[in-house]
Amino acid sequence: MGIFIAAWKIVGGTLITVKYFPSPEGVIKAAAELGTRGDLEGYSLAEHTWNSLLRVFAGFGAAFVLGVTLGLLMGLFPIIYDTMKVIIEPIRFIPPVGWVPLAIVLFIGFSRYVFVIWLGAFFPIFISVLMSIPKADVLLKDAVKVYGGSWLDMVRKVVIPSVLPEILSGSRIGLGSAWACIVAAEMIGGETIGLGRLILKYADLMMINEVVVGMLLIGIIGLLCNEVVLQIEKRVFRWRTRISL
Repeated sequence: MGIFIAAWKIVGGTLITVKYFPSPEGVIKAAAELGTRGDLEGYSLAEHTWNSLLRVFAGFGAAFVLGVTLGLLMGLFPIIYDTMKVIIEPIRFIPPVGWVPLAIVLFIGFSRYVFVIWLGAFFPIFISVLMSIPKADVLLKDAVKVYGGSWLDMVRKVVIPSVLPEILSGSRIGLGSAWACIVAAEMIGGETIGLGRLILKYADLMMINEVVVGMLLIGIIGLLCNEVVLQIEKRVFRWRTRISL
């Protein structure tokens, strides 16, 4: 961290002469002022952070529930995915920001944020679950059948346990995508509060130090969320000899 800040200061002071280039001191000062005095409308940094957290976790929660449910359904019954593929796959490649005009027309208030963030988080979770089901150990499936287990027993005792690590891995990616969508999501709301709104508000005024404060805060919160999921993964799946970082 110290090396990064030193390099930032050197680059900003010697190699870049742009008037509005942010400095470490300027960013720290802006963070202190936003935290104590608030922004131009009087909203504190804590209020911006809290509102963005609510929107991100609402969108991510909806994406998690639907992504896991549909991933399991279409993974267990591939004919459903094969039938819906021509609809699902084109939608998957449309960036969430491309849905902003439609979200403005179709949704109001809080649901606008949830919709855009949900789009960003849904497909990483859905695809992780969908692709992991065929990889479930065939020998274990056969063992359940040999001992008289039903199809539901095979799903409950073999498929779902084998999919759980992929659900958490997909959740890490989906959570990162959710935070990446927060600026796009908050572009479309009528409120003036949220980290995305904070960034856009000060970007319009060319107050780059305040913009960087919002960017860094989103990055730090995203890092903490990722670490929480990673620690859950490590504790729940101690039997795994290797956890992806």
